Amino acid sequence: MSSIEINALTRDSATQLMLADMLIETVAAGGSVSFMHPLSRQEAAAFWDRSLMAAEKGERAVLGAWAGDALLGTVTLLLDFPDNQPHRAEIAKLMTRLEHRGKGIARRLMRAAETLAVEKGRTLLVLDTATEEGASGLYEKLGFTLTGEIPDFALKPHGGLTGTLIYWKRIGQSP
Repeated sequence: MSSIEINALTRDSATQLMLADMLIETVAAGGSVSFMHPLSRQEAAAFWDRSLMAAEKGERAVLGAWAGDALLGTVTLLLDFPDNQPHRAEIAKLMTRLEHRGKGIARRLMRAAETLAVEKGRTLLVLDTATEEGASGLYEKLGFTLTGEIPDFALKPHGGLTGTLIYWKRIGQSP
């Protein structure tokens, strides 16, 4: 998928609709991304509106993977932390459209987010993923270190509890 372009997303209505559709699809498929199924279009659109407004303020970056006019995936890089944590960023809301999974899009999004974090002077990336059906394999292949698991951390989109795995990675420094 070499024709994929990764870039920062803006708060335009077409992009917000595609993001809302992706979030609804992810939640319906069981993705543990902070929402319960069924997720309304209104709630999904409102989430992305708030997220993209925060990006306009520099509190985060929302990146998208595009193939032409089609948005295939997204990842959010959280940047707004207390004064004693200016060195870190957090990965959130990594999603790929179902029909495009397994094609390296999530890997490319993660690499772009890491590059952006380094450009912003960050030296530590953190993230969490659901114990069941999360992306732990991807994160470990990308060099993230598992710190541990918190059991019964969140509800799965269709009900029942799942744990979360906490990961970290040093970035932007010489080994």
